[in-house]
Amino acid sequence: MTRLRRERAERSRRRAELGRERAAQETALAAERDALASQLRAAHQIGREEPLKLLLNQRDPARAGRMFAYYSYFGRARAEQLARIEQHVARIGELDASLAGEETRLVELEQARVAELRKLEQARAERGQVLASLTAESRSRAAQLQRLQRQQGALEKLVRQLGRTIEKFPSDSKSPFAQLRGKLAWPASGRIVARYGETRAGGLRWDGMLLATERGAPVRAVHSGRVVYADWLAGLGLLVIVDHGGGYISLYGHNDELYRKVGERVNGGDSLAAAGDSGGRSQPELYFALRRGGRAIDPRPWFRSPKP
Repeated sequence: MTRLRRERAERSRRRAELGRERAAQETALAAERDALASQLRAAHQIGREEPLKLLLNQRDPARAGRMFAYYSYFGRARAEQLARIEQHVARIGELDASLAGEETRLVELEQARVAELRKLEQARAERGQVLASLTAESRSRAAQLQRLQRQQGALEKLVRQLGRTIEKFPSDSKSPFAQLRGKLAWPASGRIVARYGETRAGGLRWDGMLLATERGAPVRAVHSGRVVYADWLAGLGLLVIVDHGGGYISLYGHNDELYRKVGERVNGGDSLAAAGDSGGRSQPELYFALRRGGRAIDPRPWFRSPKP
């Protein structure tokens, strides 16, 4: 854009110079034409036959010589003036061509300037759209983070409440859960899509695992215990929590249907629910987590096979 402005200014200056020179040539041409007109009027007054009369009249040779010299001078002067007039006319033609070229270039520069301005405006509009999108995305992320924090807070509150209840009514499991590390079966078949400790939206970290599975696939208890929660929880949808004793609990979320009620006892491998996408998932996925004393632990080392 700066280059176009500089070139346009230079072309305008050049056009102004050409215009001034053309005006000077027009003035000079007018003066030459006036001088030629004066000479023509003088020649007309003398008459076209006067030189012939002088030639035939030899009574005063000296006067005749002077007159012929004057006539020769006038002829040369008229020829020179005609030549100068032709030069002025030719130069004016050249200046007209140059001015036309400068005008054409100025029009082109103006069109280029307008096109450049349109590009700048378009780029500015696009930047504004990107900024608005980023602002909206930032607000969306902030809202998502707040939602996840609220959901996480609700889960932590539920776990604390269940912990107090479990302390009052402990499970009578005869098989210590702590001895089952590396021996558990997976709660459902599928594919791991989120691992314990990985970063999720908003900078939060997964406190369990997420398994992509089929809708309606059976969700099974990883070990015997007592159902201490079977209801809806924001962010996890239909959720089942099983107390395995010794401070260990397992959590199963995003189910489509629950098969167990609070207080029921289950054995390892018993169906607890049907997998689904409740709680805001875009596809059937099972949330599974292990906690000890209310604190999340990595479930992966507890399974006997590396993949579900």
